[in-house]
Amino acid sequence: MTRATGGLPVQLDKGTAPLAGTNGETTIQGLDGLAERCAQYKKDGADFGKWRAVLKITSTTPSQLAIQENANTLARYASICQQHGLVPIVEPEILPDGDHDLQRCQYVTEKVLAAVYKALNDHHVYLEGTLLKPNMVMAGHSCSKKYTPQDIAVATVTTLLRTVPAAVPGICFLSGGQSEEEASVNLNAMNQSPLPKPWKLTFSYGRALQASALAAWLGKAENKKAAQEAFRKRAQINSLACRGQYVLSGKTDAAATQSLFTAGYTY
Repeated sequence: MTRATGGLPVQLDKGTAPLAGTNGETTIQGLDGLAERCAQYKKDGADFGKWRAVLKITSTTPSQLAIQENANTLARYASICQQHGLVPIVEPEILPDGDHDLQRCQYVTEKVLAAVYKALNDHHVYLEGTLLKPNMVMAGHSCSKKYTPQDIAVATVTTLLRTVPAAVPGICFLSGGQSEEEASVNLNAMNQSPLPKPWKLTFSYGRALQASALAAWLGKAENKKAAQEAFRKRAQINSLACRGQYVLSGKTDAAATQSLFTAGYTY
């Protein structure tokens, strides 16, 4: 179905590796041989290539070294992608681990995105031919203070306005361990925000698109239709959220409201 609608993605990075000279921070592996892999993936029919960099907020991180290293690696990958006809999906993820508040996440996210777009410019990446896959600006999972979807929307859109050029056509949020419902409601709040939004704000969820479907399926063939319906329902909700048209019904199943947070999440 994805291929029929004109977009087949592939993940290009090869995971994290320790970054020497830092306090447990990482860089991303996969640049070696990337040009050859991109050429082959393009020949095989791929259209998009994703690369995930991971940063974590603590009292001492992310360091400037980690920010610059990951920004430059993202830019090199994006340039190589475009040289071989693939659209780079640039993913600088700031993990939700920690007890930092919303303001701390906003500060760090602005700093990271500013570095990423400086690096993309330095590497002559064609921004109109890229997509950004960032985290939403949110407090850490262990933060005692709770914020509304409107708080998250204002912080996130403000951050993007300060750092992401209008030339970028689309911003596809990752869910970052939010429940299905949280991810949908927060995306909806962003698209309802009166702040200017020169880019399309949409979703690129994994866990927050699959949880209800997996709970309905339970690995049993007889549950196939129920699982498909649960997946279709959540996809439709997110489609509405992309237009700021999702209206909460008050009837949400348990799987949709369950936190999907995993400490130090990797895949």
